[in-house]
Amino acid sequence: MTAATPSPLFPAVPDSPDAVLEGLDPEQREVATALHGPVCVLAGAGTGKTRAITHRIAYGVRAGVYQPASVLAVTFTNRAAGEMRGRLRQLGAGGVQARTFHSAALRQLQFFWPKAVGGELPRLLERKVQLVAEAAARCRVRLDRNELRDVTAEIEWAKVTQTVPEDYPAAVAKSVREAPRDPAEISRIYGLYEQLKRERAAIDFEDVLLLTVGILEERPDIADTVRRQYQHFVVDEYQDVSPLQQRLLELWLGERNSICVVGDASQTIYSFTGATPDHLLNFRARHPDATVVKLVRDYRSTPQVVHLANGLLAQARGRAAEHRLELVSQREAGPEPVYTEYADEPAEAEGVAHRIRELMDAGVPASEIAVLYRVNAQSEVYEQALADAAVPYQLRGAERFFERPEVREAGLALRGAARAGGNDTLLADAVGLPSQVRAVLGGTGWSSEPPAGSGAVRERWESLAALVRLAEEFAAARPQATLADFVAELDERANAQHAPTVEGVTLASLHAAKGLEWDAVFLVGLTDGTVPITHARTDEQIEEERRLLYVGVTRARRHLSLSWALSRSPGGRGGRRPSRFLEGLRPGSPAGGGRAGGGSVERGGAGRSRRRRGPARCRVCGRTLTDPGEMKLMRCEDCPSDLDEELYERLREWRSVRARELGQPAYCVFTDKTLMAIAENVPDNEAELARIPGVGGRKLQRFGADVLALCAGEEVDANVRAETGEGSLVQVDEEVPESVTEAVTNLPEK
Repeated sequence: MTAATPSPLFPAVPDSPDAVLEGLDPEQREVATALHGPVCVLAGAGTGKTRAITHRIAYGVRAGVYQPASVLAVTFTNRAAGEMRGRLRQLGAGGVQARTFHSAALRQLQFFWPKAVGGELPRLLERKVQLVAEAAARCRVRLDRNELRDVTAEIEWAKVTQTVPEDYPAAVAKSVREAPRDPAEISRIYGLYEQLKRERAAIDFEDVLLLTVGILEERPDIADTVRRQYQHFVVDEYQDVSPLQQRLLELWLGERNSICVVGDASQTIYSFTGATPDHLLNFRARHPDATVVKLVRDYRSTPQVVHLANGLLAQARGRAAEHRLELVSQREAGPEPVYTEYADEPAEAEGVAHRIRELMDAGVPASEIAVLYRVNAQSEVYEQALADAAVPYQLRGAERFFERPEVREAGLALRGAARAGGNDTLLADAVGLPSQVRAVLGGTGWSSEPPAGSGAVRERWESLAALVRLAEEFAAARPQATLADFVAELDERANAQHAPTVEGVTLASLHAAKGLEWDAVFLVGLTDGTVPITHARTDEQIEEERRLLYVGVTRARRHLSLSWALSRSPGGRGGRRPSRFLEGLRPGSPAGGGRAGGGSVERGGAGRSRRRRGPARCRVCGRTLTDPGEMKLMRCEDCPSDLDEELYERLREWRSVRARELGQPAYCVFTDKTLMAIAENVPDNEAELARIPGVGGRKLQRFGADVLALCAGEEVDANVRAETGEGSLVQVDEEVPESVTEAVTNLPEK
């Protein structure tokens, strides 16, 4: 029998309880062996907290101290819960429940509702926005899209802090929370929203927690049943629990103390959702006999990145800062963080794309690079710059891997082949699991060489190639595995949302990046007013913004780049200042409470032939433009348009043909706003065309001749070209590039 090859994705299952502890550092081992009584683990970024707590659970199960079904591990995202289940399974502790608070509560609510209330559980609202909009309309309050999102977030905050509608104004005043609208107005909308839910027999996700708490409080018999089932609890990211989640946890526990909590007050970044680190910081006071373990050995980041992270927290103030952890890097030295100042945002995006291209050329995979920003509105300029530089990218929060059509089709094909076994002609000449998977996926679009070009065709191939790589890893770890075993593995991963890696630079907000890591991280837009955000006014709000930047810094393993732009648009007045959080840290800055690092501040774009422009102004009324869409049109949205509609339609038809040729979404050729700007300006030559925002040098070279010919009234035969190897892989759910792309995250962005 062939010995199994060690694999990071499929490690061998430990053969004994003691083997579970192998490879843990002294502090992690202390966590893993602390199986009784209350345990509090204070774990810094990159210190292996998930490793420590999963090994603790596995050691308890393998040693016979815990029954798998009696353990409930809770966290805050489906991805984190899925990762935990996967690790436990690899450690031989399958059967342990690892769920989000909402998922665990929903299962209990569905089971006990008929007994506690009677009848069927009310319908669960997938999204509450539509009902909030209806409630606002009935209150005769007009809300635009952003206001609607903000009011919805306020209702969620009120519910997780257990605030009823009539108490909302007082609660806002007490919390020094800045409401997006008049608190009395939000109170009325909130009250009517609750009424509409009752009328339609519906509940929302916050109700799941509230109703579960209500049943456990009012029905001691049901609470006893739950407590007999779950006797040991582990809570990950404990700094993010809300008062409502803490109340539910207390009801699950009852009078027992078999609980292990893990968290880091310095990574509290979701207070706008009701999260508070107070429960973590007060744990020792509530449990004087608790075992407290600190994890500070950072296995993720180089000493240079850790030095910056520690320096950033050294300037922090407040209660969370008093409990900050001083990280100690366990990695070899790496490059110093790079600080770069740019004249404007387009220059910053272009410079970042150029650096990413250099990293990729040096061998860093695209999937190991991330661009992180404070708000989703910043993504558009980076999407454009990466597309112009032919760099593949993916938006964090886009369509889930296992829900993609090609992945679902591949799963069906693999399942059919596994059932057919030797009767499947596709497998006739395939020897070994990887060969079988390649043979089956060859019928769904996979080939040994990637397709020329990019876009939708390349995206499909990348998805299938990720499955092939996964099969190779699986077979290396388990040489005797069959195709049926691999299909079962895919099912497990789909249930856990544990997707294989897909190539593409990640674009994400700082909030969405929590819990993730990359070899290279670009932190962009680091100006006062963005980081910290303008609406952060109180000391605590400012400190949370500092913690958000800390989370961003600690996502980087080796390469870290921090940048800012002095103005928003080309030629604008450069009045912006670098983020105050970088003072004392970036070379040459005024000394703050931190410790200056090495390196220097670069001036982005030096030596490039970047065209200087004056402020973008409306060509109709002369007003200075700041909205990206209006800047593309070179006029205010409401100003009169002289659009050549016939030319616009011809441009759209031409774009459709070109997009099909290149296997790209249409907007990767030109967005609708750019086509509208072209049809309004009708340029006569390349210089005039190049002045239209959205027409970069690369697109001018690729498409300029066609566009100018169309503007001149000439016919263009797009089908005669055969270009390959250019474009970008864009991972999105729908084609909406004209508005700012909003990455869907597990938690809302303030």
